[in-house]
Amino acid sequence: MLECEYMEILNKSATFNYEILDKYQAGLVLAGHEVKAIKNGQISLKGSYITIKNKPAAEAFLIKASISAYKKSGKMPDYDPERPRKLLLTRKELDKLAGKLKEKGLTLAPLRVYNKRNLIKLEFALVKPKKKFDKKESIKTREVERQIKRVLVQNSRLEI
Repeated sequence: MLECEYMEILNKSATFNYEILDKYQAGLVLAGHEVKAIKNGQISLKGSYITIKNKPAAEAFLIKASISAYKKSGKMPDYDPERPRKLLLTRKELDKLAGKLKEKGLTLAPLRVYNKRNLIKLEFALVKPKKKFDKKESIKTREVERQIKRVLVQNSRLEI
């Protein structure tokens, strides 16, 4: 079977570069071949972001997310893999997000793409960029956790 039952594509750089304040989920407006490509894991969220355009009505778009062409769909000469894709959000959510984005230094970053009951969903977050020392601190805590796990594994092997 082509589509896997549960699929998830993560944006690891977003969690490293940003401090997550609030998480949201939205549907995506996609073409059929894009859905099949995403279910095959052919999407990259690296460098992508979300914007809200207010004219004529408020709409949210996923920008610079690269969805490669589905291999079995044939040649598509006019297909743009990084075209803006509309997010499906309620008016209330759009107004809330637009208000929060007016605060200095906040932005919207995609965290993961997953399927939920055969629908492609995007989880994104309201984020604030981390400072350089915050990134160093997160690297340090990650390394300490790795060392602790190594010691625990070695100790459990010695006891057996």
